[in-house]
Amino acid sequence: MKLIRFGEPGDERPGVLIGNRRRKDCSAAFADWNHNFFQGGGPALLAQLVTEAAESLPDVPDGARWASCVARPGKVICIGLNYSDHAAETGAEIPGEPIVFFKAANTVVGPYDDLLIPRGSEKTDWEVELAIVIGRNARYLDSAEQAARHIAGYCLAHDVSERQFQLERGGQWVKGKSCDTFNPLGPFMATKDEVADVHNLEMRLDVNGERRQSGNTGTMVFNPFFLVHYLSQFMTLEAGDVISTGTPPGVGLGMKPPQFLKAGDVVELSIDGLGSQRQTCKNA
Repeated sequence: MKLIRFGEPGDERPGVLIGNRRRKDCSAAFADWNHNFFQGGGPALLAQLVTEAAESLPDVPDGARWASCVARPGKVICIGLNYSDHAAETGAEIPGEPIVFFKAANTVVGPYDDLLIPRGSEKTDWEVELAIVIGRNARYLDSAEQAARHIAGYCLAHDVSERQFQLERGGQWVKGKSCDTFNPLGPFMATKDEVADVHNLEMRLDVNGERRQSGNTGTMVFNPFFLVHYLSQFMTLEAGDVISTGTPPGVGLGMKPPQFLKAGDVVELSIDGLGSQRQTCKNA
């Protein structure tokens, strides 16, 4: 299944894609694609509903805004320098253990919403990423194999970063990662059965029509199953939490000379099997 959400901010509703064309409103049966939905076995109930009664579900209105594919998560956990070739372009060593940081949960927006350049920003950067959505609460998992069973699905994420805030203002990454609109998610969350091989997905990002990032999830230092197992040793991963797994090379910080986003720029990104996003940059 492919889960979507639609509607204006504060009035989003859950839905599904059917055949990549027909969008169905599921709000009569489910409140939202949130913690309670995932933790309570909602995906199985949704699959049954779609199989048995898809035609009875109302269509999503034409022109409705595409919201984040999942409701605001309890946590957005991010992994830094998780692609060996990205670490190389920044001059950093490949980490021996995952570098873990957080983005504020209210950074999560829709895949086609405007990207707001923060006040005082000179170094707003782009990062295409694969995101994991946790399917049920996880703590002290025994193995990567067990961790895989706690994943609900995957989606496309844009881990926008303000590098000056991140690296030059006390070295606290969260400040450069948590500005408004800095985490577009979607357009849909694909359940695990929709993704043939999460360890071999092509990724790409363009700025103003020029290719900036090209990569493959196969070059991750720590793969998604490992990350879920690893993180569960330090914190409870709750159903509906999002893990952003790192970015391949081609970020603006790594260019010579570095290049960053400004008002009027258009960013387009995609991952095979997980759709595409498009954001226009505007000043906050």
